[in-house]
Amino acid sequence: MSPDRDEHEHEQHDDEAPGPYRYRYKYLYKYGAEKDEKKDGKDSSDSDDKEQDKKQDQDGKQKDDGKKDDDKKDSDKKDDDKKDSDKDKQDPEQKRKQKRKRIIVMAIIAGVFLLIALIWLLLYIFVFSQRETTDDAYVRGDLVTISPRVAGTVVEIAVEETERVHAGQVLLRLDPADAQVSLMNAEGQLAQAVREAQQSIEQAAEADAAVVQRRAQYQTQRDEYDRRFPLVQAHAVAPEEAFNANRQMRAAYAALEQAERQADAAHAQVDGTDVHSFPAVVQARAQFRNAWINNNRNAIVSPIDGIAARRQVQVGQRVQPGQDLLTIVPLTDLWVDANFKETQLQNIRIGQPATITTDIYSHATYHGKVVGFNAGTGSAFSLLPAENATGNWIKVVQRLPVRVSLDPNELRKHPLMVGLSTYVNVDTHNRNGIMLPTRVRNHPLMSTDVYEREVNQADEKAEEIIRANTVSAPSSDVFCVQGKPASAHSVLPAPCARANLSSLSEH
Repeated sequence: MSPDRDEHEHEQHDDEAPGPYRYRYKYLYKYGAEKDEKKDGKDSSDSDDKEQDKKQDQDGKQKDDGKKDDDKKDSDKKDDDKKDSDKDKQDPEQKRKQKRKRIIVMAIIAGVFLLIALIWLLLYIFVFSQRETTDDAYVRGDLVTISPRVAGTVVEIAVEETERVHAGQVLLRLDPADAQVSLMNAEGQLAQAVREAQQSIEQAAEADAAVVQRRAQYQTQRDEYDRRFPLVQAHAVAPEEAFNANRQMRAAYAALEQAERQADAAHAQVDGTDVHSFPAVVQARAQFRNAWINNNRNAIVSPIDGIAARRQVQVGQRVQPGQDLLTIVPLTDLWVDANFKETQLQNIRIGQPATITTDIYSHATYHGKVVGFNAGTGSAFSLLPAENATGNWIKVVQRLPVRVSLDPNELRKHPLMVGLSTYVNVDTHNRNGIMLPTRVRNHPLMSTDVYEREVNQADEKAEEIIRANTVSAPSSDVFCVQGKPASAHSVLPAPCARANLSSLSEH
């Protein structure tokens, strides 16, 4: 046979029986028959056959996979039909039991949800609606700023931050050199004023004694004149002697008046006073007290008990009056500022009980009560308050500080610090109270007697100086002009010295 005929027969055979040829080709390709055909010069035709065989293989595989999927679906349908038939064969009573069980489970679930809703409603009505809570609350307290009252240089710091201090304890000391010089000067002026006051009193007494002397001289000249004047008419005494006696009597009377005026001037300075109340002594005593206090002010003391904080001074620093040096915080008297929203303030009243919890003590609960409401919100007292009248306005719910007191006994057990955050729960069951206080405080909020001690010490020191410079006058007997006995050599009292003025003016 010729090659062309063989090829034609081969093509005809492929068209008539593609299936057996495909499997034959795969068998020949697997065992190396392909190499023999290539050697015979049939490489080109074999490559075409291979491509066709590959396409046929892929088509056959897809058909096989489709058949497998169809078989699997048929088997699944048979299983479902079998299960349905099994279910149909079940007992109707068992179906009713299962249905009843499902209904019971659904009813239980619905009942649980209804019970939860009822409990929540009751809690809201009797608990949540009867209280107001906020976590925007902070511990507050008095911050006592320590500042010098006189200028000076710091030479000693006696306390550090976090340390406890007591009222009257020395915190800082300033250089006392200038104050001590002023104190010594004031002490000398006080002593001099005391001695000058005694001198003025003694001068008044001396003037009274001069009045007594002048009065005695006047009475002597008057008696002399009274004896000589009748003798002139009897020509027993020359008229010149009577006239001389009259002139001497008038001179004695003028000297008496002069002494009385001098006594009045001396008594104008000392009448109604003594050494302690003498004006010059009072003035010098005030200057001494001022110098004493200024000298003691070089030792800066704590006015209250508390904890030291915010020290802003160093040794050698020059300080001025009013400058902030240290802060004392009394941690035994604290409160809580709870910033409630304005929508929560409707039922809050003064006196309502409150419970406070903090993050620092997870197991501790503080008890207090509402003390009062602040007069305005934080934005109202800010440095730049909001301008709500402008067109660019957005409504923001404001918060108002509400002061809540704390139990001092609980504070001693679990101390708090200023600025700590808290959680406040106010019980609003009793809404019969008021929102604004009606009574005025009748006692001071805070007080200290530390500075009064300085004044008392200054007065005691001044008394010592006055006593040391007071000289006691000797006492002796005098007599009154009208014959009323008194101390003879002491100062004549002013009433007794002036007793005979009216009678003397008559003559």
